[in-house]
Amino acid sequence: MIVRSLVPLLLWTAACQSLPNSPQQKPIQSTSTVLSATTEERQLHGRFLHITDFHPDPFYSQFSSTDSDDACHWGAGDAGIFGAEKTDCDSPFTLVNATFQWINDNLKDTIDFVVWTGDSARHDNDELIPRSEAQVIRLNEMLVQKFVDVFGKDDNINDTDPTNDFTIPIVPNFGNNDILPHNIFTQGPNRWTKDYSHVWRKFIPEEQRHGFERGGWFFVEVIPNKLAVISLNTLYFFNSNNAVDGCASKSEPGYEHFEWLRIQLQFFRQRGIKAILMGHVPPARTSSKHSWDETCWQKYTFWLQQYRDVIVGGIYGHMNIDHFMMQDNDQIDMQLITGGKEPAKTSRRQNDFSIQSSAEYLTELRYGWSSLPDTFEFRKNWPSKENKKDKKNKGRKSKHDKFLDQIGGPWAEKYSATLVSASVVPNYFPTMRVFEYNITGALHSPANMCDRYKKEAMAQRNELERGGLSARSKKHKFVKPHPPSKSQPPGPAYSPQTFSWASYTQYFANLTRINAEFASPRKSKHAKFTYEVEYDTKNDTIFELEDLTVRSYLDLAARIGDYKPRKDDLLSTVTDDIEDDMSAAKKKHKKNKKHKKHKKQKKINKTWFAFVNRAYVGTKDQDDIHDRFGSSMEE
Repeated sequence: MIVRSLVPLLLWTAACQSLPNSPQQKPIQSTSTVLSATTEERQLHGRFLHITDFHPDPFYSQFSSTDSDDACHWGAGDAGIFGAEKTDCDSPFTLVNATFQWINDNLKDTIDFVVWTGDSARHDNDELIPRSEAQVIRLNEMLVQKFVDVFGKDDNINDTDPTNDFTIPIVPNFGNNDILPHNIFTQGPNRWTKDYSHVWRKFIPEEQRHGFERGGWFFVEVIPNKLAVISLNTLYFFNSNNAVDGCASKSEPGYEHFEWLRIQLQFFRQRGIKAILMGHVPPARTSSKHSWDETCWQKYTFWLQQYRDVIVGGIYGHMNIDHFMMQDNDQIDMQLITGGKEPAKTSRRQNDFSIQSSAEYLTELRYGWSSLPDTFEFRKNWPSKENKKDKKNKGRKSKHDKFLDQIGGPWAEKYSATLVSASVVPNYFPTMRVFEYNITGALHSPANMCDRYKKEAMAQRNELERGGLSARSKKHKFVKPHPPSKSQPPGPAYSPQTFSWASYTQYFANLTRINAEFASPRKSKHAKFTYEVEYDTKNDTIFELEDLTVRSYLDLAARIGDYKPRKDDLLSTVTDDIEDDMSAAKKKHKKNKKHKKHKKQKKINKTWFAFVNRAYVGTKDQDDIHDRFGSSMEE
């Protein structure tokens, strides 16, 4: 009976596995090529949008006070027409509307899908106007409608399938301010999973509604049968969520979430599908910042390692600063993962991520990266699989081999990378990010054989999930995820191939200039709201990212963490005038010559300086960066 019941799933898996796989390690080609989709009449452009943390505020008042007590709601002050940049105020509707208009005019027809990583309601930052559950839902519904306005289909009147209402897939995510009280997300099903099952009904595939109501997680095959985006409910991992307690105990929703994720990734491996992980709260882990419970971080890092042949990368928001983080597999502790021991207690601080705490956090990231293997010798010519021997010391490992041992082989598989984008809410400047990814061979596989059994197979998958995950209190044996086959080539996060990320462009809106132009009687007629390029990793001469693979980020992290950078990574900055240090004897012989003054040069790590500057979206004065980070940047 069991075998018979598995027939739809086996047929579907066999049908998908029998399709020819696209080449695993083709070099990344230009993503400007447009490919026609076979299952839907849409095109692939090799680009997708990541946007996060809108925080729309219906009570924002132009020219109100930006003081924290007033929250751009009260008093008189400098709150701009499109937002109060470099403050803790939330986004006015004018900024939200202008942002979607810019997307409509500049990106709409050139991207394949949207990753939207949460926090789509205002902060609870005004005691005189407390948030309500109805308000949180209404603000999220407003943003859904904005996506409909830009990406909705015009000829979809008689279509009863709500997930077919858009020209491209859009994948949303829970933020810690999309619920009430903020941060606190209880074990599901709960009122929020039920409410958002309705709010996001246009985004969540029908066959996954039950699972979503259970825990707020789901996935979307943004390129059917080829590429999926998995929406993680990171609130179950979040250290500030006092309603849950980690991911080691089967009674916890975090445990169930990782079991669900394991099942999905295993299915994707069997079907030859690659997956992007997305979430709101990123897995930050330094001495002062533990965003996730340690047991959840451990499982996440272990899952990344075991499914490195499937996972393309991870994308997050929440922290408002543009940066990345590395996970080191040497820090995996299987006893923590299996519940064999308790993790060390960390603070469950619920305070906001302030400028001061972010400075401390960035400095700690750098300090951690200072112990990474020195990549300088291999920067221009990353190691190949070839095992080079030291000719002078036969039988001994060469520097090349020792380096490979340190990083986990030629593709740096000892590490994984997580990317965090800055936000729309103008704590700094509003931002968004457009990724370019490799679509070479992306549409080689016809979908009809896979689709034939899809409905039955999804029902079978749901049944397996219910049977394997529902009895939360039952004793269990930890199921260790299987690693890739030893014969499997490196995955898309490690070696350039189909669906690997090639580059990204970071856009920002300079609200200081835009607000001034719209407020000026002389300039307002010609003023224009726009996002512009802050930097593009394709042609960036500072980060020098050849692509967005883990080994490229390992190299960048090592350069940022270098406290004694080499000449190429030095930036000279001018400090105060100082008089030449002449000896008395020299002065005596040069009485008639004027003493020259010159500028003292302080040399700093330019990659670290750029990293900090970009983290704050270019809003920080260079002197301020020197004052706040100077001791870490000096030679």
